[in-house]
Amino acid sequence: MSADTWETFWEQLVNIGVNAMQSTLRIALIVVAAYILIKLLRSVFKQLETILIHTTQRTEITPGAAAMRIKTLTSVLWTITVGFVWFVVVLTSLSQVGVNVGPILAGAGVVGLAVGFGSQNLVKDLVTGFFLILENQVRVGDVAVINGTGGLVEAVTFRTIVLRDLSAVVHVFPNGSINTLSNMTKDWSAYVIDVGVAYKEDTDQVIEIMRQVADKMRAEPEYGPAMLEPIEVMGVDNFADSAVIIKARFKTLPLQQWKIGREYRRRLKKAFDAARIEIPFPHSTLYMGAASSPFQLAVKQTANGSAASTPTST
Repeated sequence: MSADTWETFWEQLVNIGVNAMQSTLRIALIVVAAYILIKLLRSVFKQLETILIHTTQRTEITPGAAAMRIKTLTSVLWTITVGFVWFVVVLTSLSQVGVNVGPILAGAGVVGLAVGFGSQNLVKDLVTGFFLILENQVRVGDVAVINGTGGLVEAVTFRTIVLRDLSAVVHVFPNGSINTLSNMTKDWSAYVIDVGVAYKEDTDQVIEIMRQVADKMRAEPEYGPAMLEPIEVMGVDNFADSAVIIKARFKTLPLQQWKIGREYRRRLKKAFDAARIEIPFPHSTLYMGAASSPFQLAVKQTANGSAASTPTST
């Protein structure tokens, strides 16, 4: 091997080493920059999480509910952000060592497009679930009606909501399929009662008794803390077939409206009985018209001597 060949060989070897060192240094700098960026983003996410928690806690009745919801959302966003940053780092590092990342990006785009077409419903569920949790539309422990089905919310995820109805039947709703959602226990609840009394009763007296029973319940430690306001008697609401309907409403803590309502009905029945106020049931009253003229009987003697009666009209 000639001297020129050796010289060329050593020059190529040196160039390869220099390029390798430069590529390694660039990759190291990229990794360090990504690490610093992630640290900065982590600090930003923590500050954002703290601000959101302090902002939403002012309107939260359940302690800690806002913190749990915000932490769940920021955790998901943080995972997505970190994954994206390291994906960019890997592609940049590969380009530094001479790997053509164009086919990789193209392949990733094709795969992503195929997955997107095949999982449209899943993506829809995830996006809808994200906003359900972000906007605090429903929480675990609420009583909600989803697409006409009511029950206690047992689980809320980014993909589904799980309800258990009064018969213990579990209903699972993909978030993307939710058309209507009614939360019956958001911040506060209400119990609406229609009281029917007979037409002969004095409605002012009935309303006064209703208020007295409610005030007595509100003064008791067992029921008072759950009753946020005095009973709201709206007045005579309807004239039904057999009763005058008086409508009223209780404003209570979430999930307490049924307990308050049932106890109030029990006490109100006893109060009405004591005051001799009639709670009517469906019945009919018959009115008889003027009596018709009686039939007159004419007695005739027959040929054999027996008597026969013949009705005659007048």
